[in-house]
Amino acid sequence: MNAVEIEEAVSQLAEAPFNSEEFPSAFLEAFGNKSTTIQRLKSAGSGSTNQSDLPGGVLQRNNIHLQVCPEGEVTATLTALRESPATTRYKAKFILATDGQSFEAENLADGETIACDYRDFADHFGFFLPLAGITTVRQIRENAFDIKATGRLNRLYVELLKQNPDWDKAQHQEAFNHFMARLIFCFFAEDTNIFHSEGLFTQTVAQMSAADGSNAHEVLSEVFRAMATPLEDRERLGIRSWANVFPYVNGGLFSGSVEVPRFNKIARSYLLHVGSLDWKKINPDIFGSMIQAVADEEERGALGMHYTSVPNILKVLNPLFLDDLREQLEAAGDNSRKLLNLRQRMAKIRVFDPACGSGNFLVIAYKEMRKIEAKINELRGEPERRSEIPLTNFRGIEIRHFAAEIARLALIIAEFQCDVLHREPQLALLEFLPLKNDNWITCGNALRLDWLSLCPPTGTGVKVQREDLDLWGETREQAEIEFENEGGETYICGNPPYSGKGKLTEEQKSDMMFVFEGRTKHWGYIDLVGAWFVKASDYCLATDAAAAFVSTNSLVMGRQAPTGRLFYRMVSKFDFHILLSCGLIMQLIKRLYSV
Repeated sequence: MNAVEIEEAVSQLAEAPFNSEEFPSAFLEAFGNKSTTIQRLKSAGSGSTNQSDLPGGVLQRNNIHLQVCPEGEVTATLTALRESPATTRYKAKFILATDGQSFEAENLADGETIACDYRDFADHFGFFLPLAGITTVRQIRENAFDIKATGRLNRLYVELLKQNPDWDKAQHQEAFNHFMARLIFCFFAEDTNIFHSEGLFTQTVAQMSAADGSNAHEVLSEVFRAMATPLEDRERLGIRSWANVFPYVNGGLFSGSVEVPRFNKIARSYLLHVGSLDWKKINPDIFGSMIQAVADEEERGALGMHYTSVPNILKVLNPLFLDDLREQLEAAGDNSRKLLNLRQRMAKIRVFDPACGSGNFLVIAYKEMRKIEAKINELRGEPERRSEIPLTNFRGIEIRHFAAEIARLALIIAEFQCDVLHREPQLALLEFLPLKNDNWITCGNALRLDWLSLCPPTGTGVKVQREDLDLWGETREQAEIEFENEGGETYICGNPPYSGKGKLTEEQKSDMMFVFEGRTKHWGYIDLVGAWFVKASDYCLATDAAAAFVSTNSLVMGRQAPTGRLFYRMVSKFDFHILLSCGLIMQLIKRLYSV
């Protein structure tokens, strides 16, 4: 079981009526124990694997010792479990006691404890993940909400596909992805007062749609139409009164078709369940990677496990440029002019991820730069000053449409959260809507596109190469998109795919030939990620830029080693760094080969 499946199982257990006799078995089942394992624990006599020495206790060797107790005796029972000789003898990692009202547990390895109402213990599912053999516990516990939201959205997504099989086909896939992005925005907006009324979106769907979900698509379509329509045009266009309470949002997110897939009773229930979560807890830096798996059939089986962690992202971004910004901030002290110069420099910095996925690197870079800018504003006595760091300076390319949509949405959410954190909630609300129409995430094949045309070195014009690559369609009628603050430093970063020779698709082989043709005939054993290094090298030769990518050290090992000198000559004309699998930042190939 993966983390999302465990969270769902634990939540269902916490929500169900408490059964004292079945709780131990149900709890262990929620963490992936097979029915045969549980039956051996429950059986009596010599065949039992239950090693507990306490009446009614259940002890699974090398795992957990738990006991259901009479009401009001939870703390005393936890103490008895801790002091039990069997707990030590059979190396239990956790102890757990509950009476159906209260819930207490302890991790015996580090002494960490939890104590909560029984109905709330599902919020602490990450505490017990070692029981399921999941080792990325810290990251998952820190992002427990994102996992819960991902699971709920996945259930909704799958149910809607059952109800609307045509929406899983190519002609509807982008519309379906766009619909999911709209939902995510609405859930976030109603819980952060962007809609000026808590729970407005979920309550509207609950009140205006039939219990069987038969007209839910009509309700949602009218709400989306309202958010795409300026207030002064709503009466003329006949926006329904119950939808007219929503603010004007647009910004491309609600433009175009407002077609919505059809719902049934189950799908409507899932939507309302998702809406009941507290979306203020969303972490856009991690949530994006998790939610993109909802729309990827191959990744759905590993929900909650596919993302580059924040610490690893910072291993790339810190030495690339963030450490320098922090050093400049410290060197400036309280010198107003130096602080102003640093702020102006940051306003022109562009971060470009040509394999951006759902935007993790861009979001983290944005949030870290906002922290530095907030400190500058504080030192200059301008704590409520509007940020001068535009989202349009955080650009990306992503081949999957849904991931590209989520990348932009994640940055929009990150901007709002930073305004709330570093300025003032009311100022953030006043300036958030309507969303801007700028499109800074390109959906397309990064190895085929001209990076300089998408993130040009100077000037303000960004030419759109093909109108079908525009993300939300807002630029289809114009030849250029105008961006502010052009001409500063550019930092290329990200975690491109690094499949080896034997795992390349025919399309990827063609992409590799496209990049390497005319440079060398000996590219056959270079990992796919090598093409991103070459493209970045070309870019950096044309403008003031530096780059850092996540990769494995296989790039310069094995059969790729003979091409190392050639590869080095292609990419060593500027200061390039690579995050190797050992977790160190080093100069590409320089320390591995002498030239």
